[in-house]
Amino acid sequence: MDEKKKKVILASDHAGFELKEKLKDVLKENEIPFDDLTPRFDKDDDYPDYAFKAANKVVREKARGILICGTGIGMCIAANKVKGVRAAMAYDEKTARLARQHNDSNILCIGSRTTEEDEAKKILKTWLTTRFLEGTHARRVEKIKEFEMG
Repeated sequence: MDEKKKKVILASDHAGFELKEKLKDVLKENEIPFDDLTPRFDKDDDYPDYAFKAANKVVREKARGILICGTGIGMCIAANKVKGVRAAMAYDEKTARLARQHNDSNILCIGSRTTEEDEAKKILKTWLTTRFLEGTHARRVEKIKEFEMG
């Protein structure tokens, strides 16, 4: 499958819901298939619930994920507890690009309270279109995988 068209698992908590809805437009415009695990707003939700659910689905389906909460930090911490996940916070295009190039991140985390909509769309587009560089970076990612195996 074309890496650029790889399925995306999308989730947010209440703080990230509005931005998540706007980022869906980027996925639709680029004809990227996605599953939205938070189709409705719930002011009493907890970000770990969505992060765990989405992260498990990313690993199980060999998909990519986009998680959004107030700062992106909570979702990132929770998602990285799931074996096989390399979730990365991105706050600009440079960090999004490096997360893919150097870390082969499979989940992008964005903060809705810290990132304007236009910047979030740029971050998403950059992350979706950037390839993993491999080389010495692959060796480092492999060390992470080996550590996860125990």
